[in-house]
Amino acid sequence: MSDYLLPLKKIRREIIVVNSRFIATLSPAASTDEARAFIKRIREEFADASHNVPAYILGGGNSISEYCSDDGEPSGTAGRPALTVLRGSGLGDVAVVVTRYFGGKLLGTGGLVKAYTEATQAVVRDVQRARRIPVHIAMLAIPYSFYERIKILATRHGGTIQDEDFAADITLTLRFPVEDLGGFQTDLRELSAGQLQAEIIETSEMLVAVS
Repeated sequence: MSDYLLPLKKIRREIIVVNSRFIATLSPAASTDEARAFIKRIREEFADASHNVPAYILGGGNSISEYCSDDGEPSGTAGRPALTVLRGSGLGDVAVVVTRYFGGKLLGTGGLVKAYTEATQAVVRDVQRARRIPVHIAMLAIPYSFYERIKILATRHGGTIQDEDFAADITLTLRFPVEDLGGFQTDLRELSAGQLQAEIIETSEMLVAVS
């Protein structure tokens, strides 16, 4: 399990400051490539904006890499305030782009810092937090008579059915948190008098929401 929180999914919030629109879009980003691809997509979506100001933090805790840019705003008034909010959020593997549509009136350096800070705070405040946990993907072939009972058993142990193939038997593809698969296997053996066992075919990671 990751020792830091990260965003569960992309989120967007908008504020208006003296007729200028500040649209903050925040997203999970697990690598430099993911962060750059996200920034590129936002810049393409808002290609007509005055500025698209990016910032990101990769990793978490004491092992992080950071990036920010003012994207043409006066030095230190845009990217740095956004990055400062990310630093204080407790989030890792996170990227944000604050898009500005100029409203016709200059805000001054202090006004810009305040606006970019508040726009980033709006998405950080509202985004659902998550942790990254290791999961096993497993396959299990079962008789039709076991189908409903095994669905209930999988759910009880935190598992989800990813795929079902109905042939002579039913072949299930299941996903479990690594720490929960052992309990499922034990109960599965008891249910089937030792005849059934799930086979691990892959180990990966998934995001799990935290309250």
